[in-house]
Amino acid sequence: MGSYIEENLARDEKIIIKAQVTWLSQFWYLLFGVLFILAAIPSKNSIFFLLGVIFIAVAAIHVITTELALTNRRIIAKSGLIRRNTIELKVNRVESLGVDQSILGRVLNFGSIIVKGVGGSNAPIPYIARPMEFRQQVNNFLDELDDVNKKAS
Repeated sequence: MGSYIEENLARDEKIIIKAQVTWLSQFWYLLFGVLFILAAIPSKNSIFFLLGVIFIAVAAIHVITTELALTNRRIIAKSGLIRRNTIELKVNRVESLGVDQSILGRVLNFGSIIVKGVGGSNAPIPYIARPMEFRQQVNNFLDELDDVNKKAS
């Protein structure tokens, strides 16, 4: 099974850059999952063990099911396993990209990318590794695209 983005590329559309979700962004889910599992071992408490597994599963679902990419035509994002949330915005409709990072996100270098499109649409994509780098690469691509369009005019 391929990725959502790769399966939904249009003809002649190419991926310029893909962003990944980092496991570090799931720090709290993983910490509580491990703590619940460790608490369940000596007491043989199946509820604690089940809670630990659920926390770790939620973290894994966030990491595995969130995708973000810039193509030569669109910015495409997808998150969710059962309930899917997708965002597709043509590059010529992108006004700006913002980055939202918590203190932990700053320390561990992850955050949300907020794609702002023409018409006031805001689309946050959470848990992205190295969000400042991704934003810079998208801005560089958009600047190059503007330069090409200006020369063609």
